[in-house]
Amino acid sequence: MLFSPITVGELKLPNRLVMAPLTRCRSGEDGVPGPLVVEHYRQRASLGLIVSEGTYPSHAGQGFPGQPGLVTGEQIAGWAAVTDAVHAEGGRIFAQVMHAGRVTHQDTNGGRTVVGPSAIAIDGVTRTYKGKQPFPVPHALTEEELSGVVAEFVQGSLNAIEAGFDGVELHGANGYLLHEFLTPSANQREDRYGGSPENRIRFVVEVVTAVAEAIGAERVGLRISPEHNVQGATELDRDDLFRTYSLLTQAVSPLGLAYLSVLHKEPSGELVRELRNQFDGAFLLNTGFGIVTTRDEAFSLIEQNLADAVVVGRPAIANPDLARRWKENLPENEPDMSTFYTTGAEGYTDYPAYQPA
Repeated sequence: MLFSPITVGELKLPNRLVMAPLTRCRSGEDGVPGPLVVEHYRQRASLGLIVSEGTYPSHAGQGFPGQPGLVTGEQIAGWAAVTDAVHAEGGRIFAQVMHAGRVTHQDTNGGRTVVGPSAIAIDGVTRTYKGKQPFPVPHALTEEELSGVVAEFVQGSLNAIEAGFDGVELHGANGYLLHEFLTPSANQREDRYGGSPENRIRFVVEVVTAVAEAIGAERVGLRISPEHNVQGATELDRDDLFRTYSLLTQAVSPLGLAYLSVLHKEPSGELVRELRNQFDGAFLLNTGFGIVTTRDEAFSLIEQNLADAVVVGRPAIANPDLARRWKENLPENEPDMSTFYTTGAEGYTDYPAYQPA
């Protein structure tokens, strides 16, 4: 069943393997994907769907050095070369639109104001163009400013469609801006965007709705990571967690989105099952950040009807022909973690496709 076709939105996928959005830092200080990035994505076009690495919809939203953007004409043209190459190989690709929120620094985003739902800094350091720096205290976005951030998500998504992407995935996970509004650890507002779960989901719902209206809901996916507890986005109250994500799922489901992508370490747990039942659309499952999803696990997730498609990261990094290898049960390349965040071809485009001995 992992290699049966599935329709996601209006897009027909030939198999149920989805390449996770993977931070690879190969787009330089200008955020323009070049020929190396084109080749990386082209090589992986046989996967059912590729989701690009996180791309910033505004310069203030850039989270780390070498991250690509969807802001300038040069960035859009760079991505157009990527999507052309993927489509020429028969592939399908969504852009992940990601605003880093407070998970950045002025030395990364060009001196622009770091923003978040509340003026609460992450306890830790971030890698910038000038070395590691403590996370700054973010500016708490006002209600008036939030509409401008919604507009940034919309424009970034429109730019993605202009660049030839088949759709966009809105990044509501891993402690970045949308997730910051969901979690009480980052959102301590006292207005209608903070406090209760009903209020904390409001901004995310507004962003998803606006983007769906702008480019078509069938071209929009949403990624969430409840209980992942990274980058200061901790969710330790189980009752609050269940209510927050249940309300969010119920709010976005009627929009007719392409999919909901859930990152959670317990794919058969109560929370994931509840979210699957509440979402009327394709349900994608990623079983853990930094935890390798195996071939056997991927098959099992589909066969047990826990997900409609499986999102994989490290196997897709090391095996450009992962779909063939898993379908035919062939040996796999091992990923080299030392090259995950470097700048060259090594560990990026030089993993070989399978060749029989």
